[in-house]
Amino acid sequence: MAVQATNLQFDYSKYGFRDAENYVYKSGKGLNEGVVRELSGMKGEPEWMLKRRLHALEIFRKKPVPLVGAWANDKLAEPDYDNIHYFVRAGDKPQTDWDAVPAEIKNTFEKLGIPEAERKFLAGVGAQYESEVVYHSLREEWSKLGVIFLDTGSALKEYPELFRKYFGTIIPSADNKYAALNTAVWSGGSFVYVPKGVHVDIPLQAYFRINAENMGQFERTLIVVEEGASMHYIEGCTAPVYSTNSLHSAVVEIIVNKGATCRYTTIQNWSNNIFNLVTKRAVAYEEASME
Repeated sequence: MAVQATNLQFDYSKYGFRDAENYVYKSGKGLNEGVVRELSGMKGEPEWMLKRRLHALEIFRKKPVPLVGAWANDKLAEPDYDNIHYFVRAGDKPQTDWDAVPAEIKNTFEKLGIPEAERKFLAGVGAQYESEVVYHSLREEWSKLGVIFLDTGSALKEYPELFRKYFGTIIPSADNKYAALNTAVWSGGSFVYVPKGVHVDIPLQAYFRINAENMGQFERTLIVVEEGASMHYIEGCTAPVYSTNSLHSAVVEIIVNKGATCRYTTIQNWSNNIFNLVTKRAVAYEEASME
């Protein structure tokens, strides 16, 4: 039986707006060891993570561009790595109270409907603006069951052993050039841990927004679903249209243990000046389901 195609109409102007730049910190353009050290130092990371970053930077410099065929848009060439801002900080720290988010950033996400979605449909919400998460929350009913839903930088500090156990195990730095780049300069992203037998029956959602021109966004997401547990993670991404290119190079690692279920959904509305060069991978163990 023939299936009639549906022509979906999208109002891209709803997501393509841009805000005036008002940042706590913005790195200069280009990538070198000094940028990596400064980024790690500003985040107060442990020594092992700095070493991991610097090693990944060396891998990035040596690795060729992956042979993946023609770019999605033939007008785009390989990103100009020297014309990218690799770290842009819009606020001092992630907030768990929406009212504490800076007004101009809050206005951006309210235009996109994030707070309304949280109240109505979601178990937890993360919102990343430029390089870092500005808001993260999890409903109390799930935190009481041991579910962890944090920005990745906070997870490194608050759950260091659990974080280190899984970080880079599914996608090592040497996997490809862009996985190495992400490992060198990752910032933001989500860390999700669902304990054995816990069923999170409404979604967790993260939203990633690029605003600045010539911006690089390198979130790192790590999801661990323990035996017999289940969850659904949704992420959305948008950016304004500029005449110059920006780079989005994320890494997503998902571990689905025995008999567990994980559903991962990405909804993207990147403008056509964004290089979206991501590496995402899941491992599903015995009787597990990954969608």
